[in-house]
Amino acid sequence: MATENRIHFWRRNVKVPGRKLGGEGDAATSNQSVQGNLRRTHLIQPVYGAQHPPLDPRLRRTFAKEAAKPNFSNLKSKKPSSFHEFARSTNDAWDIDDDEEDEDFLAAHQTSLTPGLHPSPPLQQYPGPSLHQADLADRLTPLGAAGLNPQEEQEPDCEEEAQQDEGEEEECGEFNGRVGKSSSDAHLGDSSVRSTLQKQKSLPMRPIIPLIARISDQNASGAPPMTVREKSRQDKFRQLLASPNTDLEELRKSSWSGIPREVRPITWRLLSGYLPANMERRDLVLKRKRDEYFGFIEQYYHSRTDEHFKDTYRQIHIDIPRTNPLIPLFQQPTVQEVFERILFIWAIRHPASGYVQGINDLVTPFFVVFLSEFVEEDVENFEMAGLPLETQRNIEADSFWCMSKLLDGIQDNYTFAQPGIQNKVKDLEELVSRIDMDIHGHLKRYEVEYLQFAFRWMNNLLMRELPLRCTIRVWDTYQAEAEGFSNFHLYVCAAFLIEWRKEILSMVDFQGLLMLLQNLPTIHWGNEEVGLLLAEAYRLKYMFADAPNHYKR
Repeated sequence: MATENRIHFWRRNVKVPGRKLGGEGDAATSNQSVQGNLRRTHLIQPVYGAQHPPLDPRLRRTFAKEAAKPNFSNLKSKKPSSFHEFARSTNDAWDIDDDEEDEDFLAAHQTSLTPGLHPSPPLQQYPGPSLHQADLADRLTPLGAAGLNPQEEQEPDCEEEAQQDEGEEEECGEFNGRVGKSSSDAHLGDSSVRSTLQKQKSLPMRPIIPLIARISDQNASGAPPMTVREKSRQDKFRQLLASPNTDLEELRKSSWSGIPREVRPITWRLLSGYLPANMERRDLVLKRKRDEYFGFIEQYYHSRTDEHFKDTYRQIHIDIPRTNPLIPLFQQPTVQEVFERILFIWAIRHPASGYVQGINDLVTPFFVVFLSEFVEEDVENFEMAGLPLETQRNIEADSFWCMSKLLDGIQDNYTFAQPGIQNKVKDLEELVSRIDMDIHGHLKRYEVEYLQFAFRWMNNLLMRELPLRCTIRVWDTYQAEAEGFSNFHLYVCAAFLIEWRKEILSMVDFQGLLMLLQNLPTIHWGNEEVGLLLAEAYRLKYMFADAPNHYKR
């Protein structure tokens, strides 16, 4: 009974970092402390959005959980038949078998100790608890938390993968008392700990998209996007683009459901109005517009230090390092200088609005798409300085003109008091009240104003809410719509809000609602989720756009 009380005590109380353990009587206490730390590690639930994900993808937890846990007893004998079924079955899988994982770890921890020696207190070896907890999380990453029984028979390909990972682990070494890691996992000297890890890794899981938000196209399932259908679509695009006079209307229809990566740069130039449909005139127009842009650079850029433009340039200089801070490409000095020139020239040529925070985000999709013409893969780590100077200049000029074409249609978003955004947020509130009264009433009940979360959705065109690869896919459709960035974006925002209906209604306080809406967990989104979002937005548009009183309460 005393032991039971002590176990419950350690489960409820937090171990004080640095507390010394000594004597044989403290060995059990040490084990219970480790178990307490482990449970606290499982309770960590980082809040993040697409632009600021957690540093370790394996520490990711489901953002909102329901109070009642679903019954997983039938999952032992039933394998998921589709990705959606698997995703639904693992919605709350992080809470399953916590006790079993704790026991596995504690057994491994005890057997790894040298006989005759007392367990050394790990919290004394590190100055703070974060390193110890990170080590525990590394050893017990919830790769097996897929809602299936860890004792389930492994598939043959999973066994081969586990053996391969075991071979890779042997290449690692230890340093500073901690385990050095290879690209797979940490090397675990004890056989029982390795066995536990292999059991977890053998279970099916959703492939993790790198948390620096890979720019390349990728489906939510992690499968390569090029299929037979995609190949035929790519051939259709090439046929349209090869004609002497490109049929822009047909090009828009084909682009609505996504543009193949190989033809996206030329398609975006055409759909944005930067290039003419006539093929013979394109080279001449490109040369003239590029020369015109660098004429602006020679004429105006030196004035960035003048008293009149000093504040504008200073704000641009501050905002650029914040643009996609987790993608190495945008932290290169060469790229940041390109962005400074683009934004400064645009600001002084549009004095009615000037530079406004958020415009810096709108350059990045164009820049990445035009850069992708010269980079086959791994765009986010590409060294811009390695390109020829003429190529760098062309990418910069094309990005400037296409961004200018975009902003011409939504410039009232960035004039004084930003009336365009104010009106769009009001339209979103009215639209949601007609689409889903439950969500609208829930937000009103807890005094959450639409302006508090939707202002950024309009100001940045959802770029802070979605990974960059998803933004590029969304902009394929925006370019195909007649008023994609100004009108269709409203319905995308409405569909985006409704997408999180379950999580929103589960929050019952102002702070929780606002944190959710400002940090929606979309880091693992891909083409599949974006396609469904756009399809729902299309449905809403044709239900409500021409029927202002339809379903109005």
